Amino acid sequence: MILTGPEIERRRQLGELRLEPFVPDFVNPCSYNYRLGPVLRTLDVGVVDPRAELPLVEMEIPPHGLVLEPRRVYLGTTVEQIGGSDTVPCLIGRSSLGRLGVFVQFAADMGNTGACHRWTLEIEVVQPVRLYPGMVIGQVSFWTTVGEVSTYQGRFGRIDEATTPPPPHLLPPNCPFASPLSASSL
Repeated sequence: MILTGPEIERRRQLGELRLEPFVPDFVNPCSYNYRLGPVLRTLDVGVVDPRAELPLVEMEIPPHGLVLEPRRVYLGTTVEQIGGSDTVPCLIGRSSLGRLGVFVQFAADMGNTGACHRWTLEIEVVQPVRLYPGMVIGQVSFWTTVGEVSTYQGRFGRIDEATTPPPPHLLPPNCPFASPLSASSL
């Protein structure tokens, strides 16, 4: 089940959810608005290879905004620390920005129970669009779990900056799919 706005506020007051800094006006009927942090990162390679180190270029978003260009994935973070002990956060973009061609959290919108941090945001635009630091860029909903709760203990549940996974995270060296497949093996 999804938490309603009043339930999000109630659980936050009880310490079961973390939304900091908290702005009461950002509470929606079934979600909470989150803001874009002041820094974006993007990959600095011609071809992305998931088995290689992925160098990131960091850009501070000035107060007058930064124009994002199409055909590039930008990584940002939420201003807010977001998480809960027994709920699953689900971060999505705002439909108002989607109508402008800004897509947020298009590949990994679901978090894990126990993870509480500033979330990495995946951002892509289909046309040049100016974004500003601190602007509302998405909304988070919280889903209750059924059954015994296991909290996330992985690498990304405690990182407050936008980053890419280390090469072994995506394709471990002993993974049978790490080597090219021949046509006869398909």
